[in-house]
Amino acid sequence: MPANSVFSIRQVSKIFPAGHTALCGIDLEIETGKTLVITGANGSGKTVLMKIITALMDFSSGEVFFEGKPLKQTIKHLRRSAGLVFQDADAQIIGETVAEDIAFGPKNLKLPKNIVEERVLAAIKDSGLEGKDTFPSRNLSGGEKRRLAVAGILAMGCETIIMDEPFANLDWDGVQSVLQIILRLKQDGKTVIILTHELEKVLAFADRLVTLFCGRIVCDGAPEDALNSLKPEYGVRDPRCSYLNVKDCSWL
Repeated sequence: MPANSVFSIRQVSKIFPAGHTALCGIDLEIETGKTLVITGANGSGKTVLMKIITALMDFSSGEVFFEGKPLKQTIKHLRRSAGLVFQDADAQIIGETVAEDIAFGPKNLKLPKNIVEERVLAAIKDSGLEGKDTFPSRNLSGGEKRRLAVAGILAMGCETIIMDEPFANLDWDGVQSVLQIILRLKQDGKTVIILTHELEKVLAFADRLVTLFCGRIVCDGAPEDALNSLKPEYGVRDPRCSYLNVKDCSWL
């Protein structure tokens, strides 16, 4: 497998007990340090794929590797190296304040107190939450809550960040808030995986675009090339209908 792959997914299928096939023969290499956008209509398999690569759901057949090792043999390392930002950011809030919430992960790793404090301060800065360290976590805006989730992931030392529908239910300011941190993650060389159908908001930052349809990969490549392969039945809107080109597809 390629040495620069963070995830290697080979012929992965997922069939639920009732017989529904959610994924069928997925082959995908996710490169380290790249920003990948995965899109598709509701029911295309995006969330199932995300749950499989984060070891939150078993797959029926195939193989998944994380940093070159079988996923099931490296779950502990996966938990420390890859972080997931849920669509419902409230579900990830644990601490009463911003600083307490960010500190939860590093403390669970049994890191020394001084290291935890250093990481919390660095994560607050990197996520653009300066001055909010004592602010009640639940009182943050929607965009700030998603940035808080990313801050907690960064404080654990994760190099891979997976974001599930990061713009859901956010207003213009909230979307911009999340986009700023995505851009920062990209500039810092993190591996960023974004699952979204809102391509017009973020595609300008993508190195690669993958489209799922009925549990299969139907388009995969550089964003411009992948968009050129779209078909109406895939249920994905080409954002170039409203923008001049891919590089304009951003709300930032």
